[in-house]
Amino acid sequence: MRALTLVAGILCISIVLFDAFQTIILPRRATGRFRLTRLFYIATWFPWRFFARRLPNPRKRETVLSYYGPLSLIFLLVVWAAAMVLGFALIYFAIGSPFSDPSHASNFHTDLYISGTTLFTLGLGDVTPHSPLARVLVILQSGMGFGFLAMVMGYFPVLYTAFSRREVSIALLDARAGSPPTAAELMRRHSCDGAAQSLSTLLVEWERWSAELLESHISYPLLCYFRSQHNSQSWLSALTAILDTSSLLIAGVRGLEARQAQLTFAMARHALVDLSQIFNLRPIAGAPDRLPPGRCRELYDLLSAGGIELCYDESSRERLRQMRALYEPYAETLSRFLIMPLPQWFSLQPRKDNWQTVARLRAQTEATDPNNPIPTPPAPDPTSADPTAAASALLDHSQDF
Repeated sequence: MRALTLVAGILCISIVLFDAFQTIILPRRATGRFRLTRLFYIATWFPWRFFARRLPNPRKRETVLSYYGPLSLIFLLVVWAAAMVLGFALIYFAIGSPFSDPSHASNFHTDLYISGTTLFTLGLGDVTPHSPLARVLVILQSGMGFGFLAMVMGYFPVLYTAFSRREVSIALLDARAGSPPTAAELMRRHSCDGAAQSLSTLLVEWERWSAELLESHISYPLLCYFRSQHNSQSWLSALTAILDTSSLLIAGVRGLEARQAQLTFAMARHALVDLSQIFNLRPIAGAPDRLPPGRCRELYDLLSAGGIELCYDESSRERLRQMRALYEPYAETLSRFLIMPLPQWFSLQPRKDNWQTVARLRAQTEATDPNNPIPTPPAPDPTSADPTAAASALLDHSQDF
């Protein structure tokens, strides 16, 4: 019996140490279907997601989902610590509980107590080991506890640095593609003279962003659960919008930005496919069509009205369908798993944002008579009694803060 207890204790500690090594230190994808971290997220994410889906208020639902990422990190560390405490307690029990406890005779409760105080380096001294082997084990466990605390302190900054780097580009995409981002809005806002180079530069930046996303989220998959600052933003919607834009450029546009779109598409799709495989998700091929034929015609009409020349014939539509088939099944399965809605190809209900306000003011500047450089201020809105309130409403942002 004590031999089995000893084996169980050693196995428990080995599992925790190897799992923590794969999750925190190893800079590549962790392998194994029965890892402690993977089982922990399976056991906690599905009940959390089930509860969040039952909330009728979308704002509250998104808030509850945003709590999961940080809380899961804390609870994962608690699980590791508890497993290590249990493992050493089993070893102490297997060697006969060799401790001097002035309150009562040593038993498994004493083993748990000394294991916990030793792992967290409390050093109370009320229970002391009285055999050489027990003293060696206590020193070994205290060293592991010190290393565990150091690992935890180094783990948090790495995760939040990667999260911050990811969110900066998502926030910048707001002014370039709307919120939530759409391919039509991204191309429309880059349809002015000389904007082709700007669009190509943007695609270069998102090619690098996709590579950084792949590198960081493969090493630390729990970052996928971290939500963006605003309800209308997410890393999945931003990545899908970039893939949509690249698909449009590849299928129906010639030029510099189309060539760069191929590189961006390849890198973004690589990130999307690998992240879906991290969670062992199968691509969903029978999902509702995000761009049915009627909507496709509306999309091309919208882009043409914005001054964008796209090829709209059967061959270009077929190329676009083939491009979409390469990534939409993976985006759909991640969307359902993480409860992150995918963006539309174009906004059905356009929302006012900062870009529209700035563009309108810039249009007034362009329309100013050069012979009369001081523009005439616009007439006040007769429906607004407070000019200050009207100005505040003009600059109002649609985001949720």
